[in-house]
Amino acid sequence: MRRCRGTACRAHLLFTKVTRVPPIPPARRSIRLKDFDYTEAGTYFVTVCSYGRVSLFGEIRHEEMRLNELGHQVEAEWLKTETIRFNVELDEYIVMPNHFHGILIISGAVAEGTARRAPTVSRFGGSVPSSLGTIVRSFKSATTRTINRLRHTPGLPVWQRNYYEHVIRDDRSLDRIREYIVTNPSHWSNDRENPSRTGTDEFDLWLSSIIERPVGRKSVAVSRRKLICIQRNLFRGLYLCPPSP
Repeated sequence: MRRCRGTACRAHLLFTKVTRVPPIPPARRSIRLKDFDYTEAGTYFVTVCSYGRVSLFGEIRHEEMRLNELGHQVEAEWLKTETIRFNVELDEYIVMPNHFHGILIISGAVAEGTARRAPTVSRFGGSVPSSLGTIVRSFKSATTRTINRLRHTPGLPVWQRNYYEHVIRDDRSLDRIREYIVTNPSHWSNDRENPSRTGTDEFDLWLSSIIERPVGRKSVAVSRRKLICIQRNLFRGLYLCPPSP
């Protein structure tokens, strides 16, 4: 290996060492469906994690979530969502020490002139007002401004860049996710968002299994229509089903 010589070389190494960014834990794997219109009527489960999974919003005591001032601000901002957006209804939610879970229902009604393009961006590059992505971004932006004002840290990130969403397709899944949200504090020791977890997050394994099936390094979303088609034609040795999206 060639040795570093000269003042410029030593300065470069020093700069590299000082400016190296510490690794951030991997984000929860998204299962966003390609070409799915997230402005369409539907029920969605969303998860948003704090930046670096730092516990900003409170702590778990005796299997109960105790919100601090920042946690109460997150809760208050989430509850505003259905008051400022006429086509949104909120279901179960919870603020955890370093993340947030919530279920929201987007109705089929949208304001006149609102774009209906998939998934969250219009052809002119602007966000679609009624889309899931726009709703979550607005929530994150509003809470970031409030939290940074309270802790006197302008410009610092509060949330991770992306978020996780899951399209809830039936009542059975809805009930399972509702139960998970309500009981989440009692399972904090195994929560995949807990940096000090001591066990396996069974709910996360279940959620990952009901929509996607791994194919090498990629994952393919299996539509219900295609799955039924495969089951009906399997005994015939036929494969006449529509391609995956």
